[in-house]
Amino acid sequence: MTYDLVLRGGDVLGHGTADVAVRDGRIAAVGTGLTGTTVRDAGGCLVTPGLIDLHTHVGPGYWGIDPDPIAWYTGVTTWVDAGSAGAYTVAGLRRTAAGLSVRVPALLNISALGLAGRTGESRDLANCDVALAVDTVLAHRDLIRGIKVRIDHETVGENGVEPLRRGLAAAEACGIPVMVHIGTTPPALDEVLELLRPGDIVTHCASGIASPLGPAVRSAYERGVLLDIGHGSGGFAFDVAEAQLGAGLRAYTISTDLHARSVHGPVFDLPTTVAKLVAVGLPLADALAAVTTHPARALGLPGGSLDVGAPADLAVFRVDEGSFEVVDAHRQVRRAPLRLRNVATYVGGRLLTPRMPAPSPPWIPLTAAQRAALDRRDDDLRALLAAPLVGADGLAEQFPRNPTRSS
Repeated sequence: MTYDLVLRGGDVLGHGTADVAVRDGRIAAVGTGLTGTTVRDAGGCLVTPGLIDLHTHVGPGYWGIDPDPIAWYTGVTTWVDAGSAGAYTVAGLRRTAAGLSVRVPALLNISALGLAGRTGESRDLANCDVALAVDTVLAHRDLIRGIKVRIDHETVGENGVEPLRRGLAAAEACGIPVMVHIGTTPPALDEVLELLRPGDIVTHCASGIASPLGPAVRSAYERGVLLDIGHGSGGFAFDVAEAQLGAGLRAYTISTDLHARSVHGPVFDLPTTVAKLVAVGLPLADALAAVTTHPARALGLPGGSLDVGAPADLAVFRVDEGSFEVVDAHRQVRRAPLRLRNVATYVGGRLLTPRMPAPSPPWIPLTAAQRAALDRRDDDLRALLAAPLVGADGLAEQFPRNPTRSS
């Protein structure tokens, strides 16, 4: 049998050395000796399901980025937009998602404003309208997989956990989970955690600001609340992650909280974030589950597996071994024993091709070093693309001056 695409001879996650075959955008077979119209050699590479990033910001607004120029070289095929849009702005997110190469399910912000600005969306409780949120979810069931609530003092002002109570009410009515962002207090972290249900998600779970290490965290964990990394600009600290691992509190999902302020550092991308968790002691197999099967289960998403019939979202990596410096949100440094270097990324069996990133928005604060690095990257790309691709020996005479004529 001939398939549309075969990735041949890779180290296939969960299968050992094998071929992966694709037909009509879905996994058609995993085995050996498979043949395809297009065959790609994956020998020496790790083949995984396309990575699922449970916490990103790709919708319009202060935080949003274009995922396509990042997806093709990172293996991330599903980008969950975590609260960029509320009821007033979800139509804009839908339009954005429709024009992207990657999959973009969403968590609806309980504030109808969404994240048009930097913060403060839940200071006016009139924006946290439960009935409106429920109606919005029901009208966009194909897009919305949960409710997002940001609970920190800047966001909620004097409203405490009331926005979370409203988010939970909307989620309960729709049968979906809540993802809650934790950060600066008040309200107290314990007050947030005690409200959460099994299957709800705490993002920034290794935050150096919230420092979720007390009995309330263990109680939430033991009753089935899911911990999500959500690295972001200020949501991940190595020492907190190490303490949690030592206490048996393991993040269920690894996500980036990739947005306009974190994409140039300290986060960079999801494979780098995976390496950071490996650096603090998480086995690679567990880290890969936390960016494939686990986020798919958490939100009921397609993908995340290489089962026959699953969407043919695939990532191919070289696993470089060595000692690689990685940094958290507070400039603490660790050494990772490996890094995942993407070779190819497929969505629905279609290879993602290189895309150029847009300039950083003018409102995003960058260090002098970040600006200089971005300028160097632009210069390097300009020089690379301006040079002739090949010399004379790499060309063919497409239109010969003296073509041979048949008699």
